[in-house]
Amino acid sequence: MARRPARMWRRLERPYTRKEYIDGAPGTRLRQFEMGNKKAEFPVMLTLVAKEAVQVRDTALEAARIAANKYIARRAGSSNYFLKVRIYPHHVLREHRMATGAGADRISQGMRKAFGKPVGLAARVKPGTKIMSIWTKPEHFEVAKEALKRAGQKMPTPVSIVVEKGRELLKGKV
Repeated sequence: MARRPARMWRRLERPYTRKEYIDGAPGTRLRQFEMGNKKAEFPVMLTLVAKEAVQVRDTALEAARIAANKYIARRAGSSNYFLKVRIYPHHVLREHRMATGAGADRISQGMRKAFGKPVGLAARVKPGTKIMSIWTKPEHFEVAKEALKRAGQKMPTPVSIVVEKGRELLKGKV
């Protein structure tokens, strides 16, 4: 059965996070939260920041992580950056299977306010929440900025890229 479109879960609803009470709660599809050179100190830090309140599915976070990591690793080299996903998908998304697909308008009256089974996870994001960050050297600033731009295209909300550290090292680039 095909997945429902992500717009079905964008709006914030009541949090549903207590996995110890949920049978069949799925695991997160986000494989790694930290990539690149974890031991080095980098002088420049760029962050992807959400502009609207939204729920970001774990699949969107994974797609953004892959896009950013692949771009910066190829251009800057795996030892010249550190990427970190800063949010965790806690919220369990539910779906009433009977209400999907053809004939969804002819659901029996007894299922009018059905609760639904767990189908995925999402991170609840408010305006100004830091989604992911990249630490790098000043010479790889443009590459890191482009990597975050590509990651932002996978998000269900408008995002901005903020230079949090090392602005004085980037004279003329910011």
